[in-house]
Amino acid sequence: MTIKHLTMDELTAGLDHVRQSPQDGGTLEMIVRRPSTDERELLHEGELDTAVGLIGDNWQARGSRSIPDGSANPDAQLTLMNSRAADLVSQGRDRWPLAGDQLYVDFDLSEANIPPGTRLEIGEAVVEVTALPHTGCQKFVARFGKDAMKFVNTGEGKQLHLRGINTKVVQPGTIRIGDSVTKL
Repeated sequence: MTIKHLTMDELTAGLDHVRQSPQDGGTLEMIVRRPSTDERELLHEGELDTAVGLIGDNWQARGSRSIPDGSANPDAQLTLMNSRAADLVSQGRDRWPLAGDQLYVDFDLSEANIPPGTRLEIGEAVVEVTALPHTGCQKFVARFGKDAMKFVNTGEGKQLHLRGINTKVVQPGTIRIGDSVTKL
């Protein structure tokens, strides 16, 4: 089944729903492990680790082009995306994992609500928001359309972090679907 990508007007029309995300006391809606490139595993429960991020995810092995030696960027260990924004651009929960993030949360990820350095408790774990922008890639364009990429990278889209945020694990622990997301 082919999905028609939404236009900028259609995406903008859904923005109010995203803006209504909880500013504290949000919920972990989905955990996605990426064991290898373009593979996704939906988990009910996951383990976050300070050295490897989401255990079983390929973040560390994949590395980063932004680091001179090609090693994994510690400031991009774990990515979170607002579940309402994911639902809007993907047009359905079954397509959220295509965005490539590991955690999907019903939570306000805006710069105003959780600037870099903010710590979030999710289940037993704690992650820290990093300053590294999360802007998307060609795969995001291919899966959701050019307007979706433009939408998440507008001035307001960047302030709201519609494409998501980068974090690092600062306290290991178990996370489960339905866990609360709380600012510390």
